[in-house]
Amino acid sequence: MEKLINDFSFGLFFWQALILVVLIILLKKFAWKPILDSLNSREEGIKNALASAEKAKMEMQNLQADNEKLLNEARAQRDAMLKEARELKEKIVSEAATEAQAKADKIVANAQVVIENEKNAAMVDLKNQVATLSIEIAEKVIREQLSTTERQHKLVEDMLADVSLK
Repeated sequence: MEKLINDFSFGLFFWQALILVVLIILLKKFAWKPILDSLNSREEGIKNALASAEKAKMEMQNLQADNEKLLNEARAQRDAMLKEARELKEKIVSEAATEAQAKADKIVANAQVVIENEKNAAMVDLKNQVATLSIEIAEKVIREQLSTTERQHKLVEDMLADVSLK
């Protein structure tokens, strides 16, 4: 019986080994290859995704650097434009002040000329009035002094006396 059990065990072992080998061959041919292919394709997909993510990360860093550069350039342009605007404002204000001062000086000079002309005209008018009044007074005084013939003779004699003395 022992031999029978040994033969049976050996036969069982043989058939189990044979089934295992056939199963391994069938699994290798039909299951492992597709499983390994899907694992390899999945691994390749993960590698590609990681490479794409790394590439996207590098592109993002490049874009951030470009954005920072553009932002700095925009700030520099803004500062330059503000500086130019301030300088232009100061120039315009300065020119306006200079122009206003020149106009004010011209107005003052014209006013002084007008005042001087009116003063001279007033002086001429005053002199004319004084001369007219003087002539009128002198005329009245002379008429009074020369109203009689006697006074006229006396005046002529006094004048002759003054002339001969000088």
